[in-house]
Amino acid sequence: QVQLVESGGGLVQAGDSLRLSCVASRSIFSLYAVGWYRRAPGKQRDLVAALSTGGSTNYVDSVKGRFTISRDNAKNTVYLQMNSLKPEDTAVYYCNTQPHYSWGQGTQVTVSS
Repeated sequence: QVQLVESGGGLVQAGDSLRLSCVASRSIFSLYAVGWYRRAPGKQRDLVAALSTGGSTNYVDSVKGRFTISRDNAKNTVYLQMNSLKPEDTAVYYCNTQPHYSWGQGTQVTVSS
């Protein structure tokens, strides 16, 4: 059983930055690709950033150039640096590997205009 704990969210203004963290209870991020997902109110959970075991990254178009995914295997932690935040980034953010483990609680990001 692996637990994923996300943190770092908050209420910010448009243009601000946040760094989200996701800590795993076991060393899994060096074994699998990992992604950050978000679920906006009334919408499904979507992948926004992915990081392969080899270090390749992919981002959904809406966050390219603003978000950066990274990981620290020694700390069992994955990060999402979010810059130039927009109101449409408001969502609950989750991390998970591929294949998925059980979802964590997520961390709420709210961006006011």
